[in-house]
Formats: sequence, structure tokens, C-alpha cells
Amino acid sequence: MLAGGSSGVCRRCGLSVCKQEFLGFMDISSVLVNAQPHALHLVQRGLAALHGVEIHTVTVDGRLILTIEADSAQAAADTFAQINQQPGVLSASMVYHQFETDPDKEA
Repeated sequence: MLAGGSSGVCRRCGLSVCKQEFLGFMDISSVLVNAQPHALHLVQRGLAALHGVEIHTVTVDGRLILTIEADSAQAAADTFAQINQQPGVLSASMVYHQFETDPDKEA
């Protein structure tokens, strides 16, 4: 059985669990977002609503620094795509990406 009581099926997408999730890794990414300054509040609300996203810094000229924490590289990529699709986002650049053991899944 895998994390969350499943037996070989990803909790997120229903497909076979990737090796990362099976081994209890978490995926951490840092992202720089450039948004339209006049839409900054809308962008912040949209980003804050995304699962695993934490906003760390916001500037008045529309730059945001945030992190994504996810169970797999695919989940992080999906969240990154959602960030790029938010109304008011001009661009998003992944600055840092790392896998590490998930402390919640360590024995």
C-alpha cells in the first residue's frame, strides 16, 4: 500500500503512482511571477487559491516570489501551468526545483 492508503494509484490523477510519490518525496519549486500591476490583487487571490502555492514576496510593480510544494514533478508542473494561466499574469519563471523526502511520510 502506498501513502494515503492507495494501492498503486496516484491520489491526484488516478494513474499508476510515480516513483517519487511511492518513495515519499516532495517536490519544491521557487517561481518568479510577473503580473500586470493594476491586476496585482486579482493575481494574488488566484495564486493563493492554488493548492501547494505560498506567496512570499509581492512588489508594487507586479513581481511575486512564490513556492510550489507538490507530491510529484507532474503535480508541480500542473500547478506551474495553472500559475501561467491566471488572469493578470504576464509570465512565470521556475527559478529553483528540488526533490526531498517528505517529513510527513518518513518512517
